[in-house]
Amino acid sequence: MRAAELVVTAADGAARTATVRTARGTFRTPCFMPVGTRGAVKLLDAVDLAALGPQVVLANTYHLMMRPGVETVAALGGLHRFTGWDGHMLTDSGGFQVFSLSPKVDDGGVTFRSTYDGSPHRFTPESAVAAQEVIGADIQMVLDVCCGLPAPDPVIRQALDRTLAWAARARAAHRRPDQSLFGIVQGGVSRAMRAEGAARLVEMGFDGYAIGGLSVGEPLDQAVPAMAAAIEHLPPDRPRYLMGVGDPVSMIEAVALGVDMFDCVLPTRLARHGTALTAGGRVQLKASRFARRSGPVDDTCGCPVCSRYSAGYLRHLLVVGEPTGGRLLTIHNLSWLLALVERIGRAVGTGTLESLRKDVAEAWSGTTLR
Repeated sequence: MRAAELVVTAADGAARTATVRTARGTFRTPCFMPVGTRGAVKLLDAVDLAALGPQVVLANTYHLMMRPGVETVAALGGLHRFTGWDGHMLTDSGGFQVFSLSPKVDDGGVTFRSTYDGSPHRFTPESAVAAQEVIGADIQMVLDVCCGLPAPDPVIRQALDRTLAWAARARAAHRRPDQSLFGIVQGGVSRAMRAEGAARLVEMGFDGYAIGGLSVGEPLDQAVPAMAAAIEHLPPDRPRYLMGVGDPVSMIEAVALGVDMFDCVLPTRLARHGTALTAGGRVQLKASRFARRSGPVDDTCGCPVCSRYSAGYLRHLLVVGEPTGGRLLTIHNLSWLLALVERIGRAVGTGTLESLRKDVAEAWSGTTLR
C-alpha cells in the first residue's frame, strides 16, 4: 500500500476532520507536525514526543543528507529506529533549505554548497526521491522550486513549470510501495497559476498534495485566495498539506478552506528565545513583569509545564541562560499548539468553527508567528 488514503470523519463547510491511512497505520487530521530537522525536535527526544502525542513528525532530507548521511541513517535502522520515534514521519525534500543557499538552478536540478563544510553537491528530483527512500520516512515530498515573495510573474512561472516537470520525474522515480509521495503546488499568490499547478499535479496522481511557497513574505489576505484556488482542484480523498505555516490565525484560516496538515519551526524557535504561545497571543517571558509571577505561563493551559512551574521560574531559567528554560517552554509551546489543533478539529465536528475562528483572530490580531 502506498497511497495516503483519506476518509473524512466530519465537515463544517469546506473544513474537515479526517483519518489518513498509510502503510504504517493511521493518523488524524487536522494535524500540526513538529519539525525535527536533523532527526530531533530541538531540546526534545522521542520520550517527550510520545508524551506530547503529535500525529506526525517532520525531518529534513537536506540536513540528514549532509550529516550524518542517508546511508548512515539506513545503517542505523532507518529514520524511525535512528530517532527512536515509531509514529508517522514525513521528510521534506530539502528544497526550501537548498534554495535558501542561492544555488545554481537549471532544468535538471540544483547545484549548491553545503552549509556544513562548503562541499559541492547536486540535487535532482530523482536523487531527492532516492535519498528519502533510503532514509525511510512514511511520507516523502518531491523536490520543488520555491521563490520568495513578492516576485515577478516570469520568476513565479518558471518556478511553477520547473516544479511540475520535476514532480513528474519524481513520480516516475518513486519505487517504495510502503512510502507515500506528495506533490507540491507552487504559483506564488497568483490564483490562476495555483489552480493550474494543482490541476496538473492531480493529473500525475500523487498520494497527497502540499501547498508550498507561501508564508515567505506575502500578507495573509493574498495567501488565502491562492490557497483556495489550489484546493479547488485537489481531490477530496487525499491529504492537503500547507507547508511551513504554524501560526494560529493562518492555520485556522487554512482549515476553513480544507487544509489537513501543517508544519513550522517557529513554535520551537520562539520557545528557545523566551516567547510563549498563549490564549492571549504570544508573550515574551523574559519581560520583567513576569519576575514574580507565581501562576503559570497560561492559566488556560493544561500542559505539564503550566501544571507544575510558575512563569517566574521559567523567566529565571531563561534570563540566566539555563537550557532547561528553553526545553520547558518548547514543551509548553508544542503542547499548546497541538491542543489548539485538537480544538479546531472538535469545532469542525460540532459545526462551531466560525466561532472559534473569530476568537483566535481576536486573541492573535497583530501577534501572528508569520
